[in-house]
Amino acid sequence: MPILTNSKNNQVSINYVDYGKGQPVILIHGWPLSHKSWENQISAIVDAGYRCIAYDRRGFGGSSAPWDGYDYSSLASDLHELISHLGLDNVILVGFSMGGGEVVRYFTDYGSSKISKAALIASIIPLVKKKEDNPDGVPEEALDGIIESIKADRFAFLGNFHKGFYNFKSLSKDVSQEQLDFDFSVASHASPRATLEAAKAWMHTDFRVECKNVTVPTLIVHGKADQTVPIATSADQAAKLIPNNTYIIYDDAPHGLNVSHAEKLNADLLEFFRS
Repeated sequence: MPILTNSKNNQVSINYVDYGKGQPVILIHGWPLSHKSWENQISAIVDAGYRCIAYDRRGFGGSSAPWDGYDYSSLASDLHELISHLGLDNVILVGFSMGGGEVVRYFTDYGSSKISKAALIASIIPLVKKKEDNPDGVPEEALDGIIESIKADRFAFLGNFHKGFYNFKSLSKDVSQEQLDFDFSVASHASPRATLEAAKAWMHTDFRVECKNVTVPTLIVHGKADQTVPIATSADQAAKLIPNNTYIIYDDAPHGLNVSHAEKLNADLLEFFRS
């Protein structure tokens, strides 16, 4: 797999895959996984005639893991370096869960000149944490509990986390145990430090003011049954804050809808790309 180095930010090496030809689509994965979580989307995007690029966030997958630098501007600088390194233009950005933060921060820090469209899939945008002016968010004590659980026994936490990711055993069609095992394997090999520090970034970063910077056509897809990132604190608000968006709700979808509802999501993504 090719690797690029972000020499402007901690000399971080970023692992990525680059398939197909045509308009470039960059896939940004969620926490605590890697680009491999896009398995169900990559083939569909390439087969539809697009160039599909997916990379591992610093600290995850095959990318290097600095001790610090997991704030969203540092993460967005890796995305910017990838776009610059490959000489890309007319890019479609697709961010899943935590990856929605890189999408929005990219527009804030680098503008839209290289980007034609964006998609936020089960995204944390604009704010996860409950605040006085964000009553539908996740209580801070619950977020603190996640951090403490990771510190106490990261593997035990990860073993349970993805059951909630997919609403395991409560969907009409569950993901397989093997899918849970695969996710555990990917997540458990991430840097322990990156797992903690990246979690703090998605828990506490408030993107509400930044959403106006997303000036390109944007697709927002979220599951009403998402128990990881509740729709009221995320997509419902994002749809009001991002100027030019198409908002699609999957009534029965969990957080990991890129797996549980892969066929539907792929169709919606491709329709949006072509529109």
